[in-house]
Amino acid sequence: MLLKRIPSELPIFIQIAEKIENDIIDGTLPEETQVPSTNQFAAFYQINPATAAKGVNQLVDQGILYKKRGIGMFVKEGSRAVLIEKRKEQFYDQYALSMLREAEKLGITKDELANMIRRGENGR
Repeated sequence: MLLKRIPSELPIFIQIAEKIENDIIDGTLPEETQVPSTNQFAAFYQINPATAAKGVNQLVDQGILYKKRGIGMFVKEGSRAVLIEKRKEQFYDQYALSMLREAEKLGITKDELANMIRRGENGR
């Protein structure tokens, strides 16, 4: 996994957790593969290893990663599907609901909204 700094307002431990999540979703980190160590994250981001561990442990607590004693952290089988469902719910909450509310305010019908989405699929 290639580490890449991404400017963000989020705390660094959340950025680390999201980076791992993104890499699992896009297949860069397949299930049952080892993730970079907290020391690698700490060295790259020039942060305290405890901060890096906080991001990794957040994913352990969610059941996305698991520890192989003496070896490191690994992506748990089934994690990709869990993360995709989590992101779909976030997408609905953050984007779809606000879009539907705005469409209702503007008097846009469901058919018109569906046509707008299809139009967007065609690159217009």
